[in-house]
Amino acid sequence: MTGRKEELSLLQEGKVKIYVCGMTVYDDCHLGHARTFLSFDMIVRYLKFKNLEVEYVRNITDVDDNILERAKELSEEPLALTKRYISRMHSDFQALGMIVPDKEPKATENIKVIIELISVLIEKGHAYYEGQDVYFAVDSYKEYGKLSNQRMEEIHSGSRIEIDKHKRNPADFVLWKKSREGLFWDSPWGKGRPGWHIECSAMSMNSLGKNFDIHAGGIDLKFPHHENEIAQSETSSGTKFANYWMHTGPLRIDREKMSKSLGNFLTIREALKNFSSEVLRYFLLSSHYRSPINFSVEGLNEAKSALDRLYNSTLDLNIKSKKDIGSTEYTKNFKKAMDDDFNAPEALAVLFDMAKNINRLKKEREFTKSVLLAGELISLAGPLGIIQQDPKIFLREGVDLKEKEIEDQIKEREEARQKGDYSSADMIRKNLLEENIILEDSKEGTFWRRR
Repeated sequence: MTGRKEELSLLQEGKVKIYVCGMTVYDDCHLGHARTFLSFDMIVRYLKFKNLEVEYVRNITDVDDNILERAKELSEEPLALTKRYISRMHSDFQALGMIVPDKEPKATENIKVIIELISVLIEKGHAYYEGQDVYFAVDSYKEYGKLSNQRMEEIHSGSRIEIDKHKRNPADFVLWKKSREGLFWDSPWGKGRPGWHIECSAMSMNSLGKNFDIHAGGIDLKFPHHENEIAQSETSSGTKFANYWMHTGPLRIDREKMSKSLGNFLTIREALKNFSSEVLRYFLLSSHYRSPINFSVEGLNEAKSALDRLYNSTLDLNIKSKKDIGSTEYTKNFKKAMDDDFNAPEALAVLFDMAKNINRLKKEREFTKSVLLAGELISLAGPLGIIQQDPKIFLREGVDLKEKEIEDQIKEREEARQKGDYSSADMIRKNLLEENIILEDSKEGTFWRRR
């Protein structure tokens, strides 16, 4: 709320309640959405890593003007459309390895709660029924603008105010709108549907209570959506809404915000055709969650190379991830980075320091120490959702040659070596290297990985 970093003070010791504004489901999720939800996935993972109990709620907006317009465009029933895109969203998030929220309320399943909340606002004089719609009266809430740090005069002159002759104040926003088409429900104000802002207030307070720890979402939601949520929630309950607000920076493409409205977005599904989910995760977490990040294929290739370095350090070690990693210097530095507003780039730097030392220990044949350090690296990487696979499997991803072709050439090379034909064996190694395949000989046999 202050725009500054603050120490996290929980309402209930040992427990964090967090609400993340989720998807409006009328199209496939793009990488901008992935950036937001992977950031909060990382945050939830780290809070659990700190042995905190986390109650994680992420809503679904399944009634909205965009949904109705898309359904009309596709000649599809709105609920059929949202059901289809909810399924695709879940599939995308599963492919990215995201934690499933504890609760995932849908707006259409909370209409009764929404109507009750609007009724309370009218009774308390914070909302009014005018011209068949219900509006929130922003003048009734003296702290309006405190999240976005705007004065009422600035809001009045802003370009995002919708002009409506029925509003008492241009900044007033709709809570319930008359509708007899698409999706609508009976209410004390006639048939209609809820406004977007009231949906999140109702779902968050119904799921977590009137006051909870963290409310989060993309930076584009800060105003007016989150500002309006605060106004509705605090005037209805008479208490503070969320204690902390967290916002992710935008994902940009060619220095412009990636968004459906601009038509410059790349869907998660399209991205996963060319890059693994772990590469996408690393790329999106390699910048601080509050900072903008610019999408580029070069950046994704760099993410793949970075992960290769981390996985290579753990290769050929009989590792068991350490459950109790104690208080080593690396662990202290990792926690220090993550405790400083979830600074994932600094935390990643700690992992690379560890990888460098693991490689040194392997060269010095200090295998016991290298195994212990690699186990610590894997454990620390867990909250970031990376370095959890078998390294041999990860390092083979993206290989153009089929695995059988590579294994056949390795077998042919081994036969040549047994015959003393080292020239042919070296030629096979060279040919595979040109295909970005590296061979490593050991007592157990020859293994391969992608360069």
